[in-house]
Amino acid sequence: MEILFEFQDNLLQSISNDRRRFLLDNINWNERMIAIKGPRGAGKTTLMLQHLKFDLNHPNNALYVTADHTWFYKNSLLETAFEWSKQGGNILFIDEVHKYKGWSTELKNIYDGLPRMKIIFSASSALDLYRGEADLSRRLISYLLPGLSFREYLYFSESHKFEPLTLDKIKKDHRDLSIEIIRKIKPIPLFNKYLKSGYLPFFLEGENSYQIKLEQIINTVVDSDLAYIQSFNSGTSVKLKKLMGVIAESAPFKPNIAALSRKLNLSRDSIYQYINQLAKARLINILNQQGKGISTLQKPEKVFLENTNFSFALKASPDHGNIRETFVLNQLLSAGLQVFAPDRGDFLVEDLTIEVGGKSKKSKQVQHLQNYLIAADNIETGTLNKVPLWLFGFLY
Repeated sequence: MEILFEFQDNLLQSISNDRRRFLLDNINWNERMIAIKGPRGAGKTTLMLQHLKFDLNHPNNALYVTADHTWFYKNSLLETAFEWSKQGGNILFIDEVHKYKGWSTELKNIYDGLPRMKIIFSASSALDLYRGEADLSRRLISYLLPGLSFREYLYFSESHKFEPLTLDKIKKDHRDLSIEIIRKIKPIPLFNKYLKSGYLPFFLEGENSYQIKLEQIINTVVDSDLAYIQSFNSGTSVKLKKLMGVIAESAPFKPNIAALSRKLNLSRDSIYQYINQLAKARLINILNQQGKGISTLQKPEKVFLENTNFSFALKASPDHGNIRETFVLNQLLSAGLQVFAPDRGDFLVEDLTIEVGGKSKKSKQVQHLQNYLIAADNIETGTLNKVPLWLFGFLY
């Protein structure tokens, strides 16, 4: 196993503790089996290595492996775990578990056969953790690591640390909160940078290469992650990319399934299935009406790109109105809130309707409602029911 120890040690040498994702402090690390899902580039690997190196102080009983390492060409996860246990190990970190065939069965066997072993693994957003070959539902606690919120972006880029806000807090105290924040920063120019190139932590590696890396992520998710998980061929990959291209041109939009079917030469059922696969992979977000349930063959009310950075990577000049809506939905969903399409306005969260618009946006469409907010762009502070758009980036 020496090659695995060397691989781990080389990675740990490059890991610092100066920028930590919010999820590190939210995970209950005492659980025996923990899954961390999220989009590519969100920092799942770094998060696990930071916990190993700085929170656990790199103990001799913990080992990090990645499921696509050449070691697993000849050795199974189960064999590795049992060998590690014999050497005194009782913590096993497994990165990109979706790239290992039969992952759920072997994880179950490790959990049951090594009762002292703690398993922490990362997986693609597209992986259904509870529908593998083995049932992990009674054993597994899963967490989602989305891309950076605007609040985290300010921490990563400007070293400004602000506390996350609840939606209720934003609704009740947005003016005081905004005034407190603008004493420390000028949010609007930083927010505009975030919308274009600040959602994933690797923006720190250089803005010039950021959009290229985003395109590479999209290709990798479709060609590699989804292909592993859904077991489809290269032809399906091409069709998924074509659908992604169509969505990028128009998102957010109400999908015309019949028109998409004709344009892409695919059946209606295939369009529905591909839309759901792209949503699970966190390449797009879909919005449904409340009370209609969620079905693979259900037409979404609206389809969005998953984050605003994708909009700039896939389209030269995305529409400002579309960018605003994409941002608000992304932040609401990433904060773990349930969001629906209302009869009036843009988004419905519990009984709160949110209307999104520019600086001069009026409440005409929603003023008849008792509980609503206007998320207005290009304002530092709001009044009454009008809230600065950027403040929704403090939800997590």
